Amino acid sequence: MRPPYRPTLTRAPCSFCGASFSTTAARRARKQAKLLPDSPARTRFAPSPTGYLHLGSLRTALFNYLLAKRTGGQFLLRIEDTDQKRTIAGAEQRLCEDLQWAGIQWDEGPVVGGPYGPYRQSERTSQGIYTKEINQLITTGHAYRCFCSQERLDALAKHRIDMGLPPGYDGTCKGISPEESEERAHNGEANVVRLRVTGPFPMFTDFVFGKTGQGQAASAGRLNSQLSDPILLKSDGYPTYHLANVVDDHHMKISHVIRGTEWMSSTPLHIALYNAFGWEPPAFGHVPLLTEKSGQKLSKRNVDIDISHFRDEKEIFPEVLDNFTALLGWSHSRKSDVFSLKELEQVFDLKLTKGNTIVSFEKLWFLQSAHAQRYAAEGGPEAESMVNRIGKAVKEQYTDEQLAPLLKHHTLHEHIASIIREGGARSYTNATKFIEDNKSFFTASLNRPPYTPVTPSPPKKIVQPEPEPETPQTTPLTILHTAAAALCLVPDTHWTTETHRQNISYLNNATDGTSPPAPSTSEKQFRKDLYHYLRWALSGGAPGVSIPATMAILGREESVRRIQEARGMTLSMVQQGQEEGKGVEGGDGFGKAEAGSWDALKREVMAGGRS
Repeated sequence: MRPPYRPTLTRAPCSFCGASFSTTAARRARKQAKLLPDSPARTRFAPSPTGYLHLGSLRTALFNYLLAKRTGGQFLLRIEDTDQKRTIAGAEQRLCEDLQWAGIQWDEGPVVGGPYGPYRQSERTSQGIYTKEINQLITTGHAYRCFCSQERLDALAKHRIDMGLPPGYDGTCKGISPEESEERAHNGEANVVRLRVTGPFPMFTDFVFGKTGQGQAASAGRLNSQLSDPILLKSDGYPTYHLANVVDDHHMKISHVIRGTEWMSSTPLHIALYNAFGWEPPAFGHVPLLTEKSGQKLSKRNVDIDISHFRDEKEIFPEVLDNFTALLGWSHSRKSDVFSLKELEQVFDLKLTKGNTIVSFEKLWFLQSAHAQRYAAEGGPEAESMVNRIGKAVKEQYTDEQLAPLLKHHTLHEHIASIIREGGARSYTNATKFIEDNKSFFTASLNRPPYTPVTPSPPKKIVQPEPEPETPQTTPLTILHTAAAALCLVPDTHWTTETHRQNISYLNNATDGTSPPAPSTSEKQFRKDLYHYLRWALSGGAPGVSIPATMAILGREESVRRIQEARGMTLSMVQQGQEEGKGVEGGDGFGKAEAGSWDALKREVMAGGRS
């Protein structure tokens, strides 16, 4: 029987160091290298000031920015304001502010300038840049003046619709001689300039979709007629989007263009224009649509995807929105989806997906929490901003009198910073939610639910013929009262997170028979019961910051008060269902406990507290 075929992996030496690598690995490396250009990329973001920055346009800007940064190139901002009728006052300033808030700073463009300005198309129009280039096309025969009136064009459009034909121009003015055309224009006769289309628009290679173009152009609503002879220069002297876009990209030496697939149908026309000018076109890549979970396109008119909505109402961190946006159509090989902007600049490539991208805002909140934890651990301006935002919200909810019992040894700023540092940012979404999750640190009045003991876990069944292990019993409340009281013996000078951590560890490991756990309670069950009781006593059962850190943040006086209060609330349970231990009064007046147990605990805790 013939053995299965196994290809032999030849090994090719590295031209730099001489080491050998399998051809499979070499091919993989070459494939990865193709995901980035060989030279620094010059990219641009070219919004129209007809609206504000939204999630889709932020993604376009971010991808172009990251490609430039990843390759050591330049990122440009260009304002395409040729549609004067739709321009919104203040939109340009808002676009710039939103980009800067997101950390996307342009190397060339408005405000910062650059060698290829001006960077507003209205200013470029007034300088005659487009007129000069359009005259060149007319001279070479690639464009011609059209003197058809609007009435004739409207009648032509109606006729084509009645005939079931696609919209387009019939080429009436194509036959006008250059001399006649020049004279009529010189005499002031209104005209537009059209591209002379003589055949199908050219194909192009998209670095996301591969070779494409003809099918896209044939199915597009605006460009589905190869005889449409699209207008390049309007009668008012302003360029259309197509002309200005091509001319500006060429003059500004743009090497790569990343934009949405809604512009894919225009790209064959743009390639045709580049060919008419005799220019080398940039590399084009089109990213898919952003859709809702229903599959419907995410509308840019939806206020919920406006950048200001994320920033001002949802309180999303800039890097979180960048991180979230980068994952909308870009894939990576790292284990974690959490990226800072600097990390994105270092790892971004052109591994962009072809299919439409569903926007799941659950991921946004996951990233918000993940970055909040990172900021808390690293400190810095981001953590400071988070503390300030929370502090402002706290002052709106609580008075100085309500906060005073909790701020005896530090400021509100220090108080919030310690909560964040000790784990309060673990589920952070915004300031209001943070205060709600950590309410016990901002008010001395706890609304505790009735105390409910932890249900012991059933023992694991033993396969061997041995006696079934006994189910651990819940730790008696008397023991929990004693343990909690013992923790309060630590003086103010040693009231720290580390001290409490050590003391709770002593309690958990106590096995000398004179201190918890009780004979019928396992060490594991005692540990579970103690933490459960202390969390209920100190924070009303709210999860979050660890018990040792909670005691340190609250301070000795407030912690003792809460533990005393909790004991009083559970005494009735002791009297109804359990026997109160006989012995001496313990420590700070927490009631009676077994003398041996209390003395042992006191010795251990005091030793730990002063170590």
